[in-house]
Amino acid sequence: MKKTSKSGICCFTRWSRKGYGAFASLGKTVKIGVLSVTMSILTLNAKGVAAQPDSLRMQDEIEALYVTAEKLNPTRGITTPVEVYKRDTLSVTPLQTIESVLRLNPAIDIRERGGKGIQADISIRGGSYDQTMVLLNGIDFSDARTGHQSHSLPVDLDIVGEIDIISGLTGIGAYSGALNIVTTPLRPNYMRAELSGGAYGYLYSNISGAVTKNGLSVLAAGSIRRSDGYIANTDFNNSNLYTRITYTTRSAGLFDIQAGYQQRDFGSNGFYSLAYPDQFEHTETALASARWNHSFGRFTVNVYASYRKNNDRYELYRSGKGAPEGWKPNYHTTDNVGAEASVSYRWIAGKTSLGADYKYNHLYSNVLGELMDTPMDIPGAEAQYTHEKSRNIFNGWLRHQAQLGGTSLAGSVNLAASPYGTFPSWSLSVKQRIMNNWTANASATRSMRLPTFTDLYYTSATHIGDPNLKPEHAMTYQIGTDYSVNHFSASVLGFYRHGKDIIDYVLVETPEGDKWQSTQLTELDTYGVEICASYTGGKILRNLIVSYGWLHSSKDASDRITKYTLDYMKNKVAIQCGINIWKGFVAEVTASWYDRNETLDASYNPYWLINARLSWNRDIWTIYAEATNLFNTEYYDFVGLRQPPRWITAGVILTI
Repeated sequence: MKKTSKSGICCFTRWSRKGYGAFASLGKTVKIGVLSVTMSILTLNAKGVAAQPDSLRMQDEIEALYVTAEKLNPTRGITTPVEVYKRDTLSVTPLQTIESVLRLNPAIDIRERGGKGIQADISIRGGSYDQTMVLLNGIDFSDARTGHQSHSLPVDLDIVGEIDIISGLTGIGAYSGALNIVTTPLRPNYMRAELSGGAYGYLYSNISGAVTKNGLSVLAAGSIRRSDGYIANTDFNNSNLYTRITYTTRSAGLFDIQAGYQQRDFGSNGFYSLAYPDQFEHTETALASARWNHSFGRFTVNVYASYRKNNDRYELYRSGKGAPEGWKPNYHTTDNVGAEASVSYRWIAGKTSLGADYKYNHLYSNVLGELMDTPMDIPGAEAQYTHEKSRNIFNGWLRHQAQLGGTSLAGSVNLAASPYGTFPSWSLSVKQRIMNNWTANASATRSMRLPTFTDLYYTSATHIGDPNLKPEHAMTYQIGTDYSVNHFSASVLGFYRHGKDIIDYVLVETPEGDKWQSTQLTELDTYGVEICASYTGGKILRNLIVSYGWLHSSKDASDRITKYTLDYMKNKVAIQCGINIWKGFVAEVTASWYDRNETLDASYNPYWLINARLSWNRDIWTIYAEATNLFNTEYYDFVGLRQPPRWITAGVILTI
């Protein structure tokens, strides 16, 4: 691409993604390509008029220049995060929850219990919910007791700017990948209020807003979501409170603080066992983190500390109705403490980073862990904590990234330490620019995860734990390509993961009947392909996104009856379409097709799920009506546990 600057001024396009203050994060790679510029330097005569060309003329051709801006990876990984959701392009879809957004992505399998995301498991590329790391603004808030609780974060979709998948994570934590939820305000200064209601006694109220001034940005939000339930014992009540505060100065750097609280109560009809339709669960989650980031010349220092507390009361018999004598609910309280420190140095050979992170997991319970010498009363309950367990986890890593023309190279080595010993791991990544709008990438990563406290100790009327479980290990290879031009983009990704010592539940015969026993499979190979194409920005066609995902496992369903390993989404098709109708009227439709793998004890029929929304926007007002499962499809994420039928809601949003 060759351009001549007639004015004698060479301009470089400055790029940034929409965002405000420290809330903004760099987006996809910007490819300005080969910029070859011819510069003409002209002298001016005494009257200020350009002299004749023969007075002085110099022409030179600048060497080809590439300018790229990579989205920052907030973890110890080396690969560029991949967007799952972006507010700019999917802000009017008929999706009210984070779970409904994730359900459409070909890399993610969302398995819900109940409606409106009240309880859901998040799996990435054929892994289990326990093998997924969940981050909020780059901070790991995964729950050490069970992955069932990792997604319980006190944020609503209105303050989520984007959601990313992060792969290539070495060390302990993200066996199959990580999911990073990024909160950002709608604009620097605003207040937003939403009220909606609909079928099954559904009510949702939300208020959020932000203030930005002199480097200080404050985002705050609160919401209540409740329903009577679509069938017996599926009622729920969910409350969220959240704030994120950032302060940036040239001399002191960036301070990023977030805190949140969530409380959930939900009827759990058959959620964990169809034999018990009167289950109930109450959870409380409190979390907080503080981060400091500052650059000193070529050095950049990043430090953070985090804390997450989760209380859980699980009732096999709701309010004790029909319970045998002596029965008590299960009580758990989990404390997860984290800290990280890293320093990066930019030099002629690229960017070198050295860092370490530490986690402390602690559990009090009346059923999980090891017996306590002295039981402890449970506040507000007529029961005691009789068991506890704790562990310390450490990751130390060295990472280097380099740019060689159109080739980006990155590699890292990691040494992890835990009660299970030390574990070395590594990751390599390469990205090649083929043309200005076309790149190819490949990576290889060795990862692992520790057993959860539930894997180790949960023994009940339906389950048997195994305290001798070992960590899982995986070697994952990925290759993909991305292409974008104007309003169109497309991507293809293929992966292969070889897993060892896979933790799962296997159905076994016992004198009390069949039970799920926590055990370890020897090996598991998982293959997958993901294809996505999108168009955004048209005057009438607001957006169109089409995606397809395919998965296959090396284990055959006839091997044994397992609970999660073979129960994966085999095929998934998703179509999202938004249309600007007329004078503020917008229609949005999502259509998705799901084909889950069959196992010895689980048979699923493929199904289509259609959601639709019609909204009208005028100045500060938005009025909408929407329907999820528009055609009343009968579908199941778990055998025997029916998901919600057609669910119609309507609401109003005020933004000032």
